[in-house]
Amino acid sequence: MSVSPPKSYIQRRRLEFIEWKLYWERRLNRSDIEEQFEVSTPQASTDIKLYRELAGENFEYDSGQKAYLPAKSFKPKFLTISADRLLLQLRAYLINALGRKDVWFREIPPVDMAPDIVRDIDPRRLKRVLSAIRRKRQIEIEYQSLTKCKWRTIAPHALAFDGYRWHLRAWSPDRNDFRDFVLSRIRGMRKSGPASFSPEHDLEWHRKVVLKLCPHPDLDAQQTEAIQCDYNMKNGMREVSVRLSMAYYFIKRMNLDLDDIPAKRAQIRLANIDEVNEAIAVAKRETGDLVGEALAGQHAHAEQWDQ
Repeated sequence: MSVSPPKSYIQRRRLEFIEWKLYWERRLNRSDIEEQFEVSTPQASTDIKLYRELAGENFEYDSGQKAYLPAKSFKPKFLTISADRLLLQLRAYLINALGRKDVWFREIPPVDMAPDIVRDIDPRRLKRVLSAIRRKRQIEIEYQSLTKCKWRTIAPHALAFDGYRWHLRAWSPDRNDFRDFVLSRIRGMRKSGPASFSPEHDLEWHRKVVLKLCPHPDLDAQQTEAIQCDYNMKNGMREVSVRLSMAYYFIKRMNLDLDDIPAKRAQIRLANIDEVNEAIAVAKRETGDLVGEALAGQHAHAEQWDQ
């Protein structure tokens, strides 16, 4: 008689936890389940029994170690194995974005990271921004640019993280285009009215481009091989798909627009930078055409009502 997979989220989560322990720590005790999920001993025993029925070939009980150990043929059924995910969780733990119970290690390995300068974002303002995006509303913001601070009307439609800072992607009526606004530079916020333009007109946001990364041509053979390994390049190239509006930040962050950086420090080059710049320019022009058509339509509609 086959056993049906669990339907409840929390039970699937406990089965995922069992596999996490078996894969990453190579041992599981019933008490691990009890402590992590604050369940009774009978419930933990039921979870292990269910897992045995669903994936009994994945583990075996070692009476000497008094623990369940992974079988050589271990193949997860509930856990997505990802080094990136695990390392992101450790990073989130270091910056207090995840609590201790959300990191499933019995003992967290020695880990640290270079200091990260956190931009302070008022949660109340972020809440209003999210509401404006959801309801397709304009808002007035008191925005501190590098040159001055003034009130501006924007219609946000997305959030974007450039690797260091969070931005609002928004329609800017005073500039007649879509722009990025750094969230931490918003000093005040007021209500406004409905958004006057569709986010679909923001072609730089909706279109993507493939960045073709390759080792810096001035590296020697050994250095080139190291960089290809580091960036997991195939045939000397690593392709990265990115929104056109985010390509600028990626290129700046990786110094791909600078030619005077020593090869050992630069490490990589953008093989198709002209293609990327052209795609951004085309999107800007076509967005301008869409905005112009929308403005003309709004004026025509207004004149019709005036007659």
